Amino acid sequence: MNKEMSETLTRTAAGTPMGDLMRRYWVPVLLSSEIAQPDGPQVRVQILGEKLLAFRDTEGRPGLISEFCSHRGVSLYFGRNEENGIRCAYHGVKFDRNGQCVDVPASPQACARMHIKSYPCVELGGLLWCYMGPPDKQPAPPNLEWCTLPASHVFVSRRVQESNYLQAMEGGIDTSHVSFVHSHEVDTDPMHKGAKALDYIKADGNVVFNIEKNPFGLTLFGRRNGDADSYYWRVTQWLFPWFTLIPPFGEHSLAGHIWVPIDDHNCWAWSINFHPGKPLSDEERRHMEEGKGIHVEYEAPGSFRPKANKDNDYGMDRVAQQEKRAYSGIFGFSAQDYSLQESMGPIQDHAAEHLLPTDKAIVMARRMLHEAALGLAEGAEPPALDASTQRVRAAGVLLDRALDPVEWAKERLTDGRNQPVYSI
Repeated sequence: MNKEMSETLTRTAAGTPMGDLMRRYWVPVLLSSEIAQPDGPQVRVQILGEKLLAFRDTEGRPGLISEFCSHRGVSLYFGRNEENGIRCAYHGVKFDRNGQCVDVPASPQACARMHIKSYPCVELGGLLWCYMGPPDKQPAPPNLEWCTLPASHVFVSRRVQESNYLQAMEGGIDTSHVSFVHSHEVDTDPMHKGAKALDYIKADGNVVFNIEKNPFGLTLFGRRNGDADSYYWRVTQWLFPWFTLIPPFGEHSLAGHIWVPIDDHNCWAWSINFHPGKPLSDEERRHMEEGKGIHVEYEAPGSFRPKANKDNDYGMDRVAQQEKRAYSGIFGFSAQDYSLQESMGPIQDHAAEHLLPTDKAIVMARRMLHEAALGLAEGAEPPALDASTQRVRAAGVLLDRALDPVEWAKERLTDGRNQPVYSI
């Protein structure tokens, strides 16, 4: 990846090619539960380099506005959420959830020129989503399968990752690393243990890839040796521009991620577990709340920073590494991933990397994002995520060696609502 391509892909502020591209899609902002109460405390959040404020007004409607008052630039985080708006604590200037100034006590006639930025919001899947692009280009709301399920079927968490979104997301696209960094913990983690797939993953680290480009992004087919006459296929989905769907293990829930830039050096890593046809069990939900599987334990309540972080070397245990209890000496699936991704630096030096055949999907995703970002700058519309293209699933399956996995997936994974979950 040359310098121009790297710069284009990793810079996401407003006015950059990638920043403008990402603003053409619905962006997850925070959990709806973080602003649960009407007139409750407002919450600061940063997305794509913009400092914003989320709140729920008196009538229970969510709002997302600029954090700063248009009068003297005071943070509205210190303001009062009351009577369908946020009132600045400094001089009482008040804004509604649409960023409209509704009161200037000292000069009522100034209200018309005091408006601040706001973004339209929807609530789906227990998340607050916003659209930050041109109003006339606003797409339909997200239609990912887990967004349409009852709350009892879904668990979602978020964490801060101290790296650029791209190298974080590429970890979600890369299925070959499972045979290494996660190999010593899969047998004990409650969200993975007991699956027959683990035998194939640990036995065969030489993954062969087949990548299918499609309207929503990429379908990644990772092939390992299965039983005598079969291959074990892990089918991962990457949905434009930042969603990944992870192949399930055994009877455990389906899973996915969203990788959203906070700024160019940090990102939000969203982690989702869901069962399409049944509620998550009390035990499953407890394990997820404890930070098992793809979730994390936080450094402090409400911080969203993982307890295992770069300040404590992610809790690395060299004895556990030597005793083969943790391949990298770090425990926890997410920590095992983000510790290595953060070790690349805030923005990876792409010019220094030497890619391998197992990186084919990463190369294709980079090209798709780069082409879409430059195309948008020249007036071409980006890939659309309509209702049908978002209803896909990941899978783990044993197939006869003579079968074409691409044709198998087209018949069984393109409309998950009408198909069983494929997992071993």
